[in-house]
Amino acid sequence: MSHRQLLSGNEAVALGALHVGCARGTGYPGTPSTEILERFDELGGEAEWAPNEKVAAEVALGVAFAGVRAMVTMKHVGLNVAADVLFTSAYSGVQGALVFVVADDPGLASSQDEQDTRRYGIAAGVPIIEPADSQEAYDYTRLAFTVSARWKTPVILRLTTRVSHTAAMVQPCDAAETPPRPHFVRDIPGRVMIPGHARIKHRALRSKLAEIQKWNETEGPNRILPGAAAVGIVTCGVASQYAREAAPEATVLKLGMTYPLPFQTILGFLKDKAKRFVIEENDPFLVEQIRAAGGDVPWNPEAFRMGELNVARVKRILTHDASPEPVAPRGKPPCLCPGCPHAYVFEILKKHDCIVAGDIGCYTLAALPPLSAMDSQICMGASIGVGLGLRHVLPEAEARRVVSVIGDSTFLHSGLTGVAEMVWNPPPFGHVLIVLDNQTTAMTGQQENPATGRRLDHTPSPRIRIEEVIAAMGVKNVLTLNPVRQAVELDAALVKALQTNELTAIVARQPCLLAARQIRAAEQPSCVACGTGAGG
Repeated sequence: MSHRQLLSGNEAVALGALHVGCARGTGYPGTPSTEILERFDELGGEAEWAPNEKVAAEVALGVAFAGVRAMVTMKHVGLNVAADVLFTSAYSGVQGALVFVVADDPGLASSQDEQDTRRYGIAAGVPIIEPADSQEAYDYTRLAFTVSARWKTPVILRLTTRVSHTAAMVQPCDAAETPPRPHFVRDIPGRVMIPGHARIKHRALRSKLAEIQKWNETEGPNRILPGAAAVGIVTCGVASQYAREAAPEATVLKLGMTYPLPFQTILGFLKDKAKRFVIEENDPFLVEQIRAAGGDVPWNPEAFRMGELNVARVKRILTHDASPEPVAPRGKPPCLCPGCPHAYVFEILKKHDCIVAGDIGCYTLAALPPLSAMDSQICMGASIGVGLGLRHVLPEAEARRVVSVIGDSTFLHSGLTGVAEMVWNPPPFGHVLIVLDNQTTAMTGQQENPATGRRLDHTPSPRIRIEEVIAAMGVKNVLTLNPVRQAVELDAALVKALQTNELTAIVARQPCLLAARQIRAAEQPSCVACGTGAGG
C-alpha cells in the first residue's frame, strides 16, 4: 500500500476513499468525475451507478445513517439534481461520514454551464475542501471523511477538470483505516426534518460551522508558501499551481478548506503585503468573502471568471492586464460518430422540419452541422417539458412539428416526470416523444444504466424496459423500432404521429457502435469449446 503510484486526481480520490474505509460509493457518470467510481470498483470498493444524482445522494446518506462511511460522486451540474439531499442532510447530519465528491468544469469541456460548486457550500452550510493535485486528492479525500465523521456533517470535496484528469505521483499512507461496523441508532428528532426538528438542527448546524472555522484557523489544510514579503497571493485548488509558476517570488497562502474560511489567517497574511492578489478559477468566491471580511484585495477582471486558468492568464492578472485575450485557434467541431444510429433519427427529423426539443447526451451533437437538427438543450430531462410547453402555445401548424428527443440514460435520470406531465396535461394536438436507446451511457464513456441490464461492474442486473414504463404511465401509442434497419418504418411512424392529436412514444433502439462489443460480451456467455461468444 505504501509504494508510490502515478494516479490521476480521480484515481487518487478512489484510492483515498478505499483506504479510509468507505463502505459504499454511489453516483451518476458525468465528465470530469466519472472515473472515480469506476476506479473505486476496480480496487475492490462497493460501488454503484444510480439512476440520477439525487438517488445516488440518498443512497449514500442512508449508508451514512447506518454509522459507516459513504461517498457520492457527480459533476457540478449533477449537484443541482442532488441539492435537496445536500441542503437537508446538512441539518440532519450523519452518523458515519458522507462526502460529496463534485467535479467542476471550468472552460466547459463537456458541460452546459460553468457553475461554481463552492456557492453550494455557503448556501447549504457544508464544508468545502479543495485539492490542488493528485497527492492532495488522496490526502484530502481522507481528510474530508475525517471532518465529516468528527462533526457528523456532509462535506464537499471539490475537484476541477485539471485536478481530476491530470496524473501525478501519489504516496499513499502506510496502512488503511479500520472502518466502523454498520449499526443503526434511532434519532427521530435528528433525521425527521419536520419544522420543529429542523429549526433546532439549523442552530446546531451553525454551531458546527463555527467550530469547523476555528479548527480551520489552527489545524486546517492551509499552507503559507514562502516568498517575497511584498507580494501576497491567496489561492486554492489547481489555481495555486498556476500562481506558483507565474509568480515564484511571491508569498502564497494556499487554502485547502475554502468554506468556512479561516478569515483571521487570511487577514493576518495580507496585513503586511504591499501587493495583494486572489487567484481562483470560476467565480470570485474568495474575493467576495475576503472583501466582506475587511480584506483589501482587488477584483480580478471579469474575463478571468470564465474558462480555465493557466500560467499565462495568471500572469495577466498579476500585471493588471485586462486587454482582450488572444483568440484561441478554432478546433475541429465535434460530431456524431460515423454510422451512429442517432444520426438516422435526426436525419428523419430534419427531413420533416421538426422542431426538436433535445436533451443531454452524445446525441446533442446533432445540433451542430451538418445535421443542425436540435433546437433546444437545457438540462437533464428538459426535452419533454420544453417540448410540451412549445406544443401548448404554438399555432397548430408549428405545434404539430414539435418532437421531444431524449437518450435512454437521461430518460431514466429525469424523463419519467416529464412523461407524467405529458399524460396528465396533454397538449391539444398531442405530443411525440422519441427515446434514443443505444443501450449504454455513451457520452461519458459507455457506462451502464438501469435499462442496460448490467450494473457498474457490467455484471447482470434486472433490466428496466423503457417502452413498458412509458406504456404503464399511460401513453397508448408506444413503438420500438431499429433506426438503422427500420428507418423507413420509423419515418412512416413519425409522420403518422405528427398528424394525430394523441400521445406517441417511439423507442429507437440500436446499440452504440463503440459499446457494441462490450454489450455482446456482457450478454453472451463464453463458449467453452472455442472461447467465443455464444453466437460465435
